[in-house]
Amino acid sequence: MAFLRVQIQAGVAQVTLAHPEKLNALNAQMMVGLADLWPQLADDPDVRVVLLTGEGTKAFSSGADLGSLAPLATGTVSPQTLDEHRWVREHQSIVDGALLRGTAFTKPVVAAVNGLAVAAGFELMLASDIRIVSDQAFFQLPEVKRGLIPSGGAMARLPRQIGWANAMEMILAAERIDAQRALSMGLVNRVVPPGHVLKVAQEMARGIAEGAPLALSKAKEAIVSGSGLDLSAAFAIEKACQDVVMASHDAREGPLAFMERRTPHFTGK
Repeated sequence: MAFLRVQIQAGVAQVTLAHPEKLNALNAQMMVGLADLWPQLADDPDVRVVLLTGEGTKAFSSGADLGSLAPLATGTVSPQTLDEHRWVREHQSIVDGALLRGTAFTKPVVAAVNGLAVAAGFELMLASDIRIVSDQAFFQLPEVKRGLIPSGGAMARLPRQIGWANAMEMILAAERIDAQRALSMGLVNRVVPPGHVLKVAQEMARGIAEGAPLALSKAKEAIVSGSGLDLSAAFAIEKACQDVVMASHDAREGPLAFMERRTPHFTGK
C-alpha cells in the first residue's frame, strides 16, 4: 500500500504512516487502508502488539488531508479511485474504523510520535495505549478555530485520559502543547530525543509482545470496556475477563514456566 507500510516481526506489527511530503496527512487511501488493516491485525495470530508511527522526523500525522478529502466530502470534485469512492460512500464507518472509534480492538498499541500530532493525527494517537514521543513533538486540536469540532474520538477519549480541565483546555482553547506539557498531563509515557523515539518504542513493543496474547487482550478489554462505568459494573467486566484467562492454556503455562525457570510458550489459547 503506497501510503501505509506494515512489517510484522516477533509478534510486533509496525505500521508506518508513509506520506511525509504532506506531514503524514491522512488521505482517502490511508483512511480506507487503516480501516481495513485494524481488523486484519486483530485476527492475525502472529500479531500481539501494534507499533504505530509516522515516516520522517517532522510528523506523526498532521491530521486529515483536507486538500483532498474536503473537496470529496463537499462534492466539489468527484471520486476517481476505488478508495475515494469508498470514502464518499462509507465516510463515517471509514472514519470510525481508521481512528479506532470503538472498543473492539483489544491488542496493545504503542505509538512512536516523532513530530507533530494534530487534529485527526492527534485523535489517532489517542487510540494508542502507550506513547513514546520526541522532545520536539507537539500536540494540538485546532478544530474549533476552523468552525469544526474534533469528532474523531477526542471528545470521548481525552477527558478520560487527561482529566476534565486539561481536556477542555486542549479542545476549547485549541492551543499547541509541547512534549513536556503532554508528559505532565499524563498524555504521553516517555519523552526522548528525536533519534531515539522509534528504538525506545520498538523495545517497549517487543517487551509487551513477550506477554501472553490472551492475557494482553483481556487486560486491555477490561480497562477499556470498564472505563467510565461505576465500580460494580467495572468489576463485573474484570471478573468476566479473568474467568476467560484463567480457563486458558496460557494461564497454566505461565506459572509452570516460571517454576521450571524457562521461557513460557504462549499460544493465545
